[in-house]
Amino acid sequence: MSGLSLHQWYSITSFGGPGLTLPLALAIAFWLGFGHTWRMAFGWLLMLCIAVSLVTVTKIAFLGWGVGVRSLDFTGVSGHAALSTTVYPVALFLVLLPARRSVRILGVLLGLGIGVAVGLSRVVLAAHSPSEAVAGCVVGGLTALLFVCWHWHAQPGDMPAWPVAASLAMLAFTLHGVQVPTQRWVTHIALKMSGHERPYIRARWKAGYGYAPVHAPSVPAPFPQTQTHDEDSAPALPPASHSTI
Repeated sequence: MSGLSLHQWYSITSFGGPGLTLPLALAIAFWLGFGHTWRMAFGWLLMLCIAVSLVTVTKIAFLGWGVGVRSLDFTGVSGHAALSTTVYPVALFLVLLPARRSVRILGVLLGLGIGVAVGLSRVVLAAHSPSEAVAGCVVGGLTALLFVCWHWHAQPGDMPAWPVAASLAMLAFTLHGVQVPTQRWVTHIALKMSGHERPYIRARWKAGYGYAPVHAPSVPAPFPQTQTHDEDSAPALPPASHSTI
């Protein structure tokens, strides 16, 4: 994978964006409720909300108060990695539920592999540190595996697998690359909660700078905001090259 172009890494990272993974998660909930039980659907959404909440809390803690681990360059769990390792294993498990046990296992492993690839892309694109991407994969992977183990013996029912597979594939194709300003929303929440005028920025934080108001004359000019992790998208591409959160 080290031979991939930057454009290909951007394509991989887009599979973990909330503009794609969250609609997929809602589609999974619909098919769980429609084809199995609504208890399964609500359980899935509850587990997803817990994972998303954990990601959000770590981001708010850093952006608002500078809470992180400098030795690990950790400023918050990667949302792309967490969402992809949560959603894709469960999506493939749902599609392959009528299949034999070995095929389902392979499907879940493939889903986890997709999530790990997304997490790796976040590091390659400098959107996250390795510790943040690993944390995202752990959070998402544990969430997915817990759900799969919980419902491993669920009956496939009479509903054929192809409508489920077709709908999920169509969503993945049409929503790939769609961006949602989640980082902007989280930053706004963090500033409202902390009462600060600007968020903490990774480079200043790593250098040991504490928070200071924007108007303070003694504070050096802040580093560009792109030094923080950004779950909305990868760093902006230069105009004609499609190269470099």
